[in-house]
Amino acid sequence: MTRSVPFFNYPALFAEHREEYLSTFEDVLSRGAYIMQRDLAEFEQALGDYLGVKHAIGVADGTVALKMALTLAGIGHGDEVIVPSHTFIATASAVHQVGGTPVLCDCGPDSMIDVESARRVVTSKTKAIMPVQLNGRTCDMDAVEAFAAEHNLKIVEDSCQAMGAKYRGRQAGTFGVAGSFSFFPAKTLGCFGDGGALIVDSDDLAEQAKELRDHGRGSDGKVHRFGINGRLDNIQAAILHLKLKRYDESIAKRRHAAALYQARLAGIEGLLLPPAPDSDNIRFDIFQNYEIQSDRRDALRQHLADRGVGTIMQWGGHMIHQFEDLGLCADAPYAEEMSKRYMMLPMHHLLSDDDVNYICDQVVAFYKN
Repeated sequence: MTRSVPFFNYPALFAEHREEYLSTFEDVLSRGAYIMQRDLAEFEQALGDYLGVKHAIGVADGTVALKMALTLAGIGHGDEVIVPSHTFIATASAVHQVGGTPVLCDCGPDSMIDVESARRVVTSKTKAIMPVQLNGRTCDMDAVEAFAAEHNLKIVEDSCQAMGAKYRGRQAGTFGVAGSFSFFPAKTLGCFGDGGALIVDSDDLAEQAKELRDHGRGSDGKVHRFGINGRLDNIQAAILHLKLKRYDESIAKRRHAAALYQARLAGIEGLLLPPAPDSDNIRFDIFQNYEIQSDRRDALRQHLADRGVGTIMQWGGHMIHQFEDLGLCADAPYAEEMSKRYMMLPMHHLLSDDDVNYICDQVVAFYKN
């Protein structure tokens, strides 16, 4: 019997805890607390506590967080920053928007940055490397840190898809100058619009970040630098604070779904799955996405669509170097080949076991035929 399993169920996000969300909206709105009020400060404190950092700064979205992190790292005109081609365009555009030049490298079979590929594009202008903690998984940060130290590079993490992911027990976002997070609705911690955060341990960098997000204004009310209007609005902060209280439960559900996918789909010839939960003792994956590779990707997607299962190709099916109008070349043969094979199955905390089993039934049937 055909059932409907959308790739992501946006209406269900609100329906899940409707009364609590309405109560939160009413509380914030009735106080007229729209911008930079106590709800934001309370969320920032809770987020910092959760991640074990001194400072969490709420910002308008993940791209703003990336641009601010690069600015705090001193990246500017003429500076090159190494970026994997398999990432959202915001990673590279943030570099461009602060005056730097994104230089693309390849990824590996787990979708993460390939440090050996990065090694081939280092020049005298290279000032930073931007590992992307993609799909809720961390890169090989031992390799990234060793590479950065060898070439005297700053590390600026794009951890927008990895809040709560860990490498050797250390939180994603805490390896570089600053960590960045996105709270887009489909993220593991998502609001009802755009939102993001920057995390730092340095008091000085935190003060700079707070000025940057608020037109350059300091706590004394004076403008000390040219900044932007990049603040996280108060309503979204209140909603995120409420959701953060259940965040570990949400991650546990994602990891459960990933384990079920692994149990049902492992060993199918022509199908490459992401590393399973607890597949090594180094990483803790939060499974923001469930990205697979199929030797018959387009046919599999159509087969699933015909049976009510939604899938997508991340980044619209393109690596950054494949956006010809940007003129960004890359020696990225793995990413090039991967672009013909990769797709994402539904992955979110609202999936039931029946949903995942139904999806797996359809995938198994496709490969049997």
